[in-house]
Amino acid sequence: MNLTRKLLIGTALTGLLLGGCTSKVTEREQYSGFLSNYNNLQEVSTPSGGTAMRWVSPSWNPNAYNTVAFNKLELYPAPKPNERVNQQTLTDIQNYMSNKAKATLGQKYRVVNSASAAPAGSKTLIMRSAITGVSASNEGMKWYEVVPIAAVVGATQAATGHRDQDTELFIEAEFIDAKSNQTVARVVRKVFGKQLSNESQKVTAQDFKAAIDKLDSDLRAFIK
Repeated sequence: MNLTRKLLIGTALTGLLLGGCTSKVTEREQYSGFLSNYNNLQEVSTPSGGTAMRWVSPSWNPNAYNTVAFNKLELYPAPKPNERVNQQTLTDIQNYMSNKAKATLGQKYRVVNSASAAPAGSKTLIMRSAITGVSASNEGMKWYEVVPIAAVVGATQAATGHRDQDTELFIEAEFIDAKSNQTVARVVRKVFGKQLSNESQKVTAQDFKAAIDKLDSDLRAFIK
């Protein structure tokens, strides 16, 4: 093998490894279509130390409302559980996130299940949110199937053998002013759960609880 060929192969391998580093935010091709649109999203740092893609209206004022219409996070698109992420795990994640969000919102607002359930005269904010993906991918690599939750988990074994795997949870949410029906904030978020030891280990709700708690603290800061 001549020197030029070695350099070309080395450059290609370096590009593969560097280009495959796990992104801290949801990539555009991983957007699920749950939100009304994804315009003007900007990468921001969150109070918990995470990173999100977010847009906030200049008119946003969390103190302008006294009621939030929120029932639970949706699973979007319709999930297809498999041997690594079963339906119980998805339900457990959904319930844990929904209960945490309700408790946090309830510290500041009256929480109702729908805008129509808000008392007359309420200044109501609607929160639409969904879990749009759950995945396990090789640590530091991008050798996995991109998940909208319809695929739920895509994970392959790296060509070099077994590797630790990152668990990832994808969330999308938007706040809508019930009176004007105008969106006042949108966020697309990817959070990391516990690392798994290999591609056969099952993903559980427990893997994401610490990450969900951080999401909850960011929600608390956002509505403060």
